[in-house]
Amino acid sequence: MALPPDPSTARVPGPWAHRDVSANGIRLHVAELGDGPLVLLLHGFPEFWWSWRHQLPALAEAGYRAVAVDLRGYGDSDKPPRGYDGFTLAGDVAGLVKALGETRAHLVGHAWGGMLAWTVGAMHPRLVASVTALAAAHPLALRRAIRRDPRGQGRASGHVFGFQLPVLPERRLTKDGAAAVGALFTSWSGPKWTVSPEFDEVVRRNRAAALVPGVAHSALEYYRWAVRSQLRSDGRRFTEAVDRRLEVPVLQVHGALDPVVLESTAAGSGRWVGPRSSFRVLPEVGHFPHEEAPHTTTKLITGFLGRVQPARG
Repeated sequence: MALPPDPSTARVPGPWAHRDVSANGIRLHVAELGDGPLVLLLHGFPEFWWSWRHQLPALAEAGYRAVAVDLRGYGDSDKPPRGYDGFTLAGDVAGLVKALGETRAHLVGHAWGGMLAWTVGAMHPRLVASVTALAAAHPLALRRAIRRDPRGQGRASGHVFGFQLPVLPERRLTKDGAAAVGALFTSWSGPKWTVSPEFDEVVRRNRAAALVPGVAHSALEYYRWAVRSQLRSDGRRFTEAVDRRLEVPVLQVHGALDPVVLESTAAGSGRWVGPRSSFRVLPEVGHFPHEEAPHTTTKLITGFLGRVQPARG
């Protein structure tokens, strides 16, 4: 039987530098490139920092300090048994901004990372210069859509409810070399990307990342807290904490073919966006805009950042 991958395998070589940063009581692994205003890149499920491989060099070239982090429980970051609630995860990001020596950051998040960016913008507004959310609705917009449209967004979120069982979802996710991760990428992506030369490498790397000990359980704990907290006091406190219009501009980038977060659900986030916000839909793109259409997505991000805060130099 093959041994599971070592967490250090997440440190994929490239033009970026890898290092560890202590924030909010844990160790977070980051890949960093460039100098200028901080752009903090937050990945989604079932990925790790490497999903931003296209954006890191492009943002650095545009004059920004681009930092992609393995979120708590992923990649080569710590995987503690607790802390997968919205408050602690937001504290991780806020602590990381400070630990990187910055007073503010532009947050760019995909899926779970996007919802986390919304959350940090509400809970730690002084640390956030802008929010870019890819394939991610505001947490309360997603909750409302699941309740109001059970055959639409409710069905699209079916995996969330399947993840609530103990132990079994972890086994399913990692069975046969994490074949389920590859199946998720295939079913969640636009058809053009799944036949691209890059797609096989993406699946291979993310399957390996899911097999790192502790990752599958940690990743699923995000979903478990999100659902179970609905009936608890911490869920009510979370709702109160994020139910406020952001003070900063928000860029939403969404794939027209996204089967996980429907376009209408993402558009329903409008009540929480700040001034000078915009919503862009990419045709023929599924749940991974930054990977399926990296040039277009990066151009949207750098153009948005340039309007919010031009790079130094």
